[in-house]
Amino acid sequence: MKIFIIRRLIYSIPLLLAMSFVTFMFIQMAPGDYFDRLKLDPLISPETIKKYEEEYHLNEHPIVQYRYWLGSMLKLDFGFSFEHKRKVTELLIPRARNTLILSISAILFTWLIAIPIGIYSAVHQYSWGDKFFSFLAFFGLSIPNFFFALLLLYLAYLSGLLPIGGMFSSNYDELSMLGKGLDLLKHLAIPTVVIGTGSMAGLQRIMRGNMLEVLRADYVTTARSKGLPESRVIYRHALRNAINPMITSFGYTLSGLLSGAALTEIIVSWPGMGSLLLSAVRSQDIYLVMAGMMVGGFLLIAGNMVADILLAWSDPRVQFAQLETR
Repeated sequence: MKIFIIRRLIYSIPLLLAMSFVTFMFIQMAPGDYFDRLKLDPLISPETIKKYEEEYHLNEHPIVQYRYWLGSMLKLDFGFSFEHKRKVTELLIPRARNTLILSISAILFTWLIAIPIGIYSAVHQYSWGDKFFSFLAFFGLSIPNFFFALLLLYLAYLSGLLPIGGMFSSNYDELSMLGKGLDLLKHLAIPTVVIGTGSMAGLQRIMRGNMLEVLRADYVTTARSKGLPESRVIYRHALRNAINPMITSFGYTLSGLLSGAALTEIIVSWPGMGSLLLSAVRSQDIYLVMAGMMVGGFLLIAGNMVADILLAWSDPRVQFAQLETR
């Protein structure tokens, strides 16, 4: 396993470099830059703008700019945010932590509900319960996230049971440790349900299909003919094989939540990376955009590596040597 992890980390280096180079060049292709609007502000002197351009080599060729940015990134310095007048790492770390909290909450909510429902629907195929959960799945797939978020915020406003925005209450610092935890969970409820509903609907249908296919396999019929309890046949033999495709998709789920959570974060005023990167793109804050893209690329690589490790752990037939050829 150690060799597998080391190899994956080595392979990820050229991938991240290629992604950063392409992203940097695409940003440079956009007309203008952050300082164009500052040049129209009479309160900002041309000397100040020229100082920034020389310090960060913004007056040189894009290849030269990328080379200097790459050298700074290797020193764990992601540059300076011109919009916020702060280092990118100071902005990104707390926002990435908040987005990670929301993403983990959405993943737990999605998988802990979708997997049991998918198993139940497959075992009780065409029952009223299966039809009901299928209806909920199609409803979850069809409803837009932004509309669902606005609907839940409106219901929370009418009922007063849940906060309607933000991450903490105004009296958060005065609460006990238990009170702070409960306050965070209350603020997590709406964005978690909004993000998790769409993913849960898709995973539920995939799990149901996988489980139905496995339950028709010959080895399941053989296990039943030997007189094994139905619960053991389902959860010991069928589930371990049906869940493998779900584990494979975990890597894409982790990175996809970063982009999928952006719109929800903005609507519910969650202080994550969504609103931060949106403002960075709109203002052409190049170093902040690059840092956000690097975080997304790292999550994609890390998610796929974790998925492969879980796949090898759950299925003894899968060896790490086989995963290297994927």
